[in-house]
Amino acid sequence: MRILIIEDDHKIANALKKGLEQESYVVDVVYDGAVGIGRAIQSKYDLIILDRMLPGGVDGINICKAARDKNIHTHILMLTAKDKVRDRIDGLNAGADDYLIKPFAFEELLARVRALLRRPNHNIGEVLKVGDLLMDLANYKVTRKNQEIILSATEFRLLEYFMRNPNRILSKDNIIEHVWDYDADILPNTVEVYIGYLRNKIDKPFPKMPKLIQTIVGFGYKLRNPK
Repeated sequence: MRILIIEDDHKIANALKKGLEQESYVVDVVYDGAVGIGRAIQSKYDLIILDRMLPGGVDGINICKAARDKNIHTHILMLTAKDKVRDRIDGLNAGADDYLIKPFAFEELLARVRALLRRPNHNIGEVLKVGDLLMDLANYKVTRKNQEIILSATEFRLLEYFMRNPNRILSKDNIIEHVWDYDADILPNTVEVYIGYLRNKIDKPFPKMPKLIQTIVGFGYKLRNPK
């Protein structure tokens, strides 16, 4: 899952990035509103953590409204030192999904992030299922035919993206946007290499079972749901 943090306090932003990456999220950070509004509208994220008061002439309310005006339904968690009821109402009315007052405990923010990411767009719960392949998101556990499959953090994110989009053709650009952060140095064959890693773990050890990862020549890859 890919998260954008828009927060001008570098210490808070970098601490959030580090903590969320330790929970296996892909995290991008920007420090002012003018850059943040462009990133929120032009790039695809699963969640935006948004400071209300930002430099650059664009605040969190502006970013929230702009995203919703563009029919961008990415979950937005707004952070602010403003703790008045009217302030919270303004944030929620602008389109935020949740509102967290500074200072806050990282554990509470993480719980709110997880709660927002559980909300439907696609009514997906804590366990993803494609055929006999299961992914327990809460415990970072993947099994096929009840056999546990050990994945690296990047492999887990890649498989999660596939499992959230079964039977959909995903281009390399789609995959890079959702699995690697904005500043990652991705070589042209990086996606192919990680697709190979996944095949070696979820298809190759199960020769009698349907192959799940398919290459669609000229278009990308698809995780087939054999049902």
